[in-house]
Amino acid sequence: MKQTIYIYHTNDVHSHFEHWPQIARFLSERRREHRARNEAMLLFDVGDFLDRVHPITEATRGKANVELLNELGYDAVTIGNNEGITLDYHELDTLYERAQFPVVVANLFRRDGTRPSWALPYAVVQAAETFRVGLVGVTAPFRHFYESLGWSIAPPFEMLQAAVAEVKQQADCVVVLSHLGVNEDEKIAATIPDVDIILGSHTHHVFPEGKQVNGALLCAAGKYGQYVGVVKLEVEDGRLVRTSAAVVDVATLPRSEEVERHLRRFEQESLARLEAERIAELKDDLPLNWFAPSPLAHLLASALREWCQADIGMVNAGVLLEPLSKGTVTKKDVHRICPHPLNPCKVKLRGAELKEIMLEANTERMKHLRFKGFGFRGEVMGEMVYDGVAIETELEEDGAWHIRRITINGEPLDPERLYEVATTDMFAIGHFYPQIQRAAEKTYYMPEFLRDVLAWKLAQ
Repeated sequence: MKQTIYIYHTNDVHSHFEHWPQIARFLSERRREHRARNEAMLLFDVGDFLDRVHPITEATRGKANVELLNELGYDAVTIGNNEGITLDYHELDTLYERAQFPVVVANLFRRDGTRPSWALPYAVVQAAETFRVGLVGVTAPFRHFYESLGWSIAPPFEMLQAAVAEVKQQADCVVVLSHLGVNEDEKIAATIPDVDIILGSHTHHVFPEGKQVNGALLCAAGKYGQYVGVVKLEVEDGRLVRTSAAVVDVATLPRSEEVERHLRRFEQESLARLEAERIAELKDDLPLNWFAPSPLAHLLASALREWCQADIGMVNAGVLLEPLSKGTVTKKDVHRICPHPLNPCKVKLRGAELKEIMLEANTERMKHLRFKGFGFRGEVMGEMVYDGVAIETELEEDGAWHIRRITINGEPLDPERLYEVATTDMFAIGHFYPQIQRAAEKTYYMPEFLRDVLAWKLAQ
């Protein structure tokens, strides 16, 4: 007996709901079509479905995202780092309390070594009468971040091998929901022979027709809901004989007006909830300039220094998207101007390393650097802003301003001294300044984001 089973998958949507009305209509229509043809359809998400950059996610701490997954009938999900480390312990622990699907993540534990009740190492889905799909989920092991929040995260390969071996005894096909990235997915395929399909994510890659590695089919659907992945399983007499993959470009699809209205209502309610939470009353405007010193950027640098109890504060002006006007400041305002899921971080640097960073940060290339990722949701790096630092510059013949003298809290920078620098975790995990990335001593402050520290300072 021949059967066809279809697996649809999304990943790294990051609360980009602008595509959700198209995705929702497409998947609902496909579900009806498959049902009419007596074909099995499964639907999975591979993590980072939520992102607190969006007011809906910020106001509901992801609960609205789970509701959207429920409404489309997802069969299982795994978590990404945005679910795992941008919510506090209680928020993640209760995120899926109304989920109508299993959450599979084999490498997440409580501090005492037990698994959360909502996080399964694997699940078995009865796709057809004589065919079962075994699902194993793993997520990126950002150990320091998870531990700071009260969780324990295990190395994924160790957990994956054990879970695959166990689920293989109960299923006819093994699918890994991997929020590890493309390089790790290829390693899974090369080293764990019982895996049939890997639905990938985290590195935002796209495999338009899948990729075969050591007999496993690797699949991935990009980012931000731009694509929906489709995997076709051809089954004969209860045995998997062929797999193939494709992606559907969402931009070409019609939209669901009903889902659009639903999202607008969600957003209005969320913005009203954030606006109702008052933070401060400003007597004066706080201007912002990405490429010159400005009061709002300096206030954030000062807040970081004070929050982390460091020698200096250091932050790029581009993390602030808009100025603040005098009058009432609410959570809605602070979220609008600083939407990033970035945490404060304190790092110890030698004076010589600190000087190298300041010289690089002062270049026009770095100030105008446009990038995405590492938690940054803005447009451009902007000027580096400091608290506790005085920099003397001089205009030279090349038409550029060059640093001539640096003082730290009134004293000349000492190349050999260790300084405690309060900054953002974007620099600790990103490749922008190798001196920070490779520093031996880093302290992460969680679950607070930069906007929480800014709100704390404004409230003073």
